[in-house]
Formats: sequence, structure tokens, C-alpha cells
Amino acid sequence: MKNKASVLILENIRSVENTASIFRTADRFGVSRIILVGTTPAPLDRFKRERKDFVKVSLGAEKKVFWEHKKKIKSVIKSLRNDKFQIISLEQTPKAKSLRGFVPQDRFALIVGNEVSGISKDALETSDVVVEIPTESKKGSLNVSVATGIALFVLK
Repeated sequence: MKNKASVLILENIRSVENTASIFRTADRFGVSRIILVGTTPAPLDRFKRERKDFVKVSLGAEKKVFWEHKKKIKSVIKSLRNDKFQIISLEQTPKAKSLRGFVPQDRFALIVGNEVSGISKDALETSDVVVEIPTESKKGSLNVSVATGIALFVLK
């Protein structure tokens, strides 16, 4: 595995299962931090109690990977950019580069978004690069947790 510093930004993901699955994958690939943005479910409920539905899927990864919750994506991106992270959005757009063959900088933050609406316009506009997973299917999209795993495999 390449030695790259990486942060995951989960923006407005709806599903506890998807979020918990991403935690497990992040742990496997050595992600240093996960930033939950907006409505993305956290490992703890609003009373700071462990979520059983989360833990069932993450299998303890929420205790191994540092995570935090932020309300707005713009401040997250600004802070990471100040820390010299390359901001990469994983999204299907007309100007997206293929993930195949893409080489990130040594410090990068990967943004993944909502299962239906994707990554916000603010995040896309302030990203350094947008990448997509090439596909030959008519559907063209993947589950967010699956796509995150593929992206981390290629980028890390």
C-alpha cells in the first residue's frame, strides 16, 4: 500500500449502513480521519450513546478511525486546503477525470456524497479535481460505500 495521508469527507449520506460500511473500509485502507458533514449519521446518537445499527456494520472501526462531525462543507474544505490537502470529489460529472490512472498528491481528502443527489454544488466547485469510476453499464452508478472502497483502493 502506498503511504499517502488521506481524509474522507462524507457529505449528507442518508444511510447508517452505508456510513458504517465506509468506516470499516476506511479502517482497512488506513484513512486517518473521517469528517461527517451535514446529515451524515454518526456512530453515536444525539445523546452520545453508541448506535447499535452502526456498530453492527462497522464492526468496531468507529473506534479505530478518528471521526468528527461538521455542519458545513465549505469550512471543512477550507481547513483541509490550508493543511495542504488536495481536495478530490468522487462524482459523475461531464468534466470528471477517470479514476483509472489518476494519481493523487501525497495528502488528499476524498469527498463522497448523498446516495441520491451526490456531492453538493459547493463541494464540487471548490474541489481541486473531480474523479469518477469508469463504467460500461447503462445504470452507471454504484452504491456510495462500494464506490468509496473502489476509490480508496485506487488512490491509496
